[in-house]
Amino acid sequence: MGIHALLGFASLLSPFPLIIWFYLSFFTSMVQVLRPSTPPSIYAAMMVYLLSFELIARMAQTSPYIPYEMGKYLFFILLVIGILKYRTSQWPALWMALALIPGAILDLSGQVSFLDMIFNFLGPLNVALAILFFKGKRFSRTMFMNLIILMIYPMVAVLAHAIFKAPDLGDVEFELGANMVTSGGFGSNQVSTGLGLASFLVFIFWINNWKLTGYRWLDTTLLAVFILQGLLTFSRGGMVTGFLGIFVLLVVLRNAKTWQIRKYNLPRIGKYLIPSFILIMGVFFAVNRLTDGMLLLRYQGETAGTVSGSKQKSLNTITSGRFDIFTGDIDLFLENPILGVGAGASKYLREKMTGVVAHVELSRLLGEHGLLGVIYFLILVNYGLKLPRSNPNPALVGVVTALFVVGVFTSFHAAMRTFVSPMTIGLSMVFIRGIANQKVKPKNEVNQTVVKL
Repeated sequence: MGIHALLGFASLLSPFPLIIWFYLSFFTSMVQVLRPSTPPSIYAAMMVYLLSFELIARMAQTSPYIPYEMGKYLFFILLVIGILKYRTSQWPALWMALALIPGAILDLSGQVSFLDMIFNFLGPLNVALAILFFKGKRFSRTMFMNLIILMIYPMVAVLAHAIFKAPDLGDVEFELGANMVTSGGFGSNQVSTGLGLASFLVFIFWINNWKLTGYRWLDTTLLAVFILQGLLTFSRGGMVTGFLGIFVLLVVLRNAKTWQIRKYNLPRIGKYLIPSFILIMGVFFAVNRLTDGMLLLRYQGETAGTVSGSKQKSLNTITSGRFDIFTGDIDLFLENPILGVGAGASKYLREKMTGVVAHVELSRLLGEHGLLGVIYFLILVNYGLKLPRSNPNPALVGVVTALFVVGVFTSFHAAMRTFVSPMTIGLSMVFIRGIANQKVKPKNEVNQTVVKL
């Protein structure tokens, strides 16, 4: 944790410590994972760890040394290598990938560049390939915990970067819009997405009493700081997604039967429900007070225009224009229901929000891929519906189900432009071995995994 916090701080001074660390991890990892005897769990660990650097690399402005769209390209290459190396087969996921191909060829706007197409095409393709790679893989519960820890580490760097770069809160003028100042000077939507994801991942350890830092008080502090900094970005999508993942996890644990609680040594949800609520709401209202009540207005969907009375609050103002993008994509789907308008073409053909990239992946799939986009999404939903029956242990079911929900919901406010949706949906597909919810301290195995990486 300390090393990655230091990386986040060092990236304020120069991007090169982060660049050196990333490539050192990359090349030493490749030496390890390309050996014939390397199990898929170690290969997955490499992917999770390296791809989670996407956000901090963007914040530290490491391009071109670490490309801005590194997550898309690297994940695609590693997934293809992994699928070939471990010879995985999953026909529904393969059909998802094939359903995207016509949209990559078609362009009814005549304005789509190659980069436009890749920008919109690789996200959903990586989701299909992630399912193809991860589905059916059997990981121990300890190893799965380690994968989540390896995803948290780079988010610690993001947190440190944002905290140290932000000015004193007393000098910040909070308005009813996303705040780049408290986001480390970078896109608040992406930073909020990363911090919201990290809040959810830390909560997994907190609610199950799994060891993360080794100290319960430090785990609680880390969770509170992730939530606090995420709320300060004033970008709602990422934090709402993180809270939704927490809610899904609590619901699954709450519905566990008595015999399951005893057999799997599950946490008594009544013992944690009130403290969870107090922690989250306490941080929320503390931040609301720090921002002179602006945070609550922001989450109520108010804008400067609606507060002054010059603009009427509507679903479009609440969603920061996403509803107009959504309806514009749906109109394109109704006009071109079979094959759509082509990947990347919707932003050039919408009557409203022309020139703005899609923020809702579902509507983009419909508008740009037509009926094949519908098929893609239905197959994806079908995978998600099977997750509640994927494991007899409710704690593990709650984790994978919440991961899937986080991945899908992220695509409703940030499309599939970051590593979050492909990675979380892919990880939700694994089968986690382990019967009892024993108190495991995975510190040694995590350290061994990092050394291998």
